[in-house]
Amino acid sequence: MLSSLVLIVLFWQWRSLPAMVWSIDTPWAAWLLYGLCAFGWLVVFTSTYVIDHFDLFGLRQVWLRARGRTYTPPEFKERLYYRIVRHPLMLGFIIAFWATPGMTLGHLLFAIAMTVYILLALQLEERDLLDAHGDAYGHYKRRVPMVCPFPRPRPPE
Repeated sequence: MLSSLVLIVLFWQWRSLPAMVWSIDTPWAAWLLYGLCAFGWLVVFTSTYVIDHFDLFGLRQVWLRARGRTYTPPEFKERLYYRIVRHPLMLGFIIAFWATPGMTLGHLLFAIAMTVYILLALQLEERDLLDAHGDAYGHYKRRVPMVCPFPRPRPPE
């Protein structure tokens, strides 16, 4: 709830910083960056369904409670993107924030702040995931990179 409150204040108090940091005018390169940005948003959206969209947003919990059923967390599984990186949802956000043919100072400030926020928040999420899933997540953590798919960690010997 605190994160949502901070974001509301951020959106409310945001001021435009229109100075250009970079501008890609070559049409094919600009479209390539737009495509990469769209890919990032596609990864964000589809990642929520790969794990469990309704559980992630609290809808499954509400539905079960309304029907008088007990909530059980989804079991840990490696599927699709989650075999490549541990946090594809966050990777998608980072790609979407940075892949732009026109980077203003305001956009740059936003991209830096959100990337730092994501990387710090992932430290807390990793701790919670280890608590929730134990050795299964610990083994997964040793094998699969956190956000950047390259270079791949060495397999344990």
